[in-house]
Amino acid sequence: MTTLRQRMDEAMVLRGFSPRTRESYLAAVSALAKYYRRAPDLLSIEEVQAWLLHLIVERKLAYASVNLMACGCRFLYDTVLRRPQERFDIPMAKVPKTLPRVLSREEVCRLFEHAANLRARTLLMTTYGAGLRVSEVCALQLTDIESAPDRMCIKVRQGKGGRDRYTLLSSALLQTLRDYWRLCRPRIWLFPNRACTQPIDPQTAQRMYCAARDRAGLGRTGGIHTLRHCFATHLLESGVDIHTIQRLLGHNHVSTTMRYFHLAQAKLTGTPSPLDLLDTPPR
Repeated sequence: MTTLRQRMDEAMVLRGFSPRTRESYLAAVSALAKYYRRAPDLLSIEEVQAWLLHLIVERKLAYASVNLMACGCRFLYDTVLRRPQERFDIPMAKVPKTLPRVLSREEVCRLFEHAANLRARTLLMTTYGAGLRVSEVCALQLTDIESAPDRMCIKVRQGKGGRDRYTLLSSALLQTLRDYWRLCRPRIWLFPNRACTQPIDPQTAQRMYCAARDRAGLGRTGGIHTLRHCFATHLLESGVDIHTIQRLLGHNHVSTTMRYFHLAQAKLTGTPSPLDLLDTPPR
């Protein structure tokens, strides 16, 4: 596996795959080899198909997870092993599309109040105030905070799809960041790990959110990505146009951002019913 793993990783690097995608694809191929106790290049395409069905039927993994593993296998066989003639598919069912949970403004305040310490509260406030993904807030550096009065923005380096962008830096968040810096004195990474050698791990940030969420009594649904949904929904409710929100979130297509119309309560409660528009409503 060592040589094949290196070949696969190098092929992904050459094609500009993100570290997270590389890690996911390599993990998928490693799981395949572990299941059969053989190197993946010795497996038939029927065996790969059987493994994918095993993940769905017996392991009961989500279709999205199995699809990711299938993509890793396709890359291995098509690109690395150069066997494009061998095709395999997984049965794709219609996955129910549920709307994400969104906290009210009052619940967001309660969440911040129940953070374990200033470091956790600052990380959660930054995630919400700038609409960041967990990987983006963990990767922030001190130099990404542009606090000049004529700038007041946060630079997001290599977000999803390897794209840089700028997002909001509010005066309230800036003050919290300054209080946090005076106490913790980070040097390179805004939120370093305990050894201060690398950025904080996303799982650690996730645990910070879940701990504050549970202490605030907000239920056990949703993770730290909820704060990104709240950012977009609350902006939409306050009257910010959808294209501005799209740019702040870093979405390629406005259709991705349009989902927040379904979450914005102000848009729903302020819309009149057709009954109210009738000239002579029925008695």
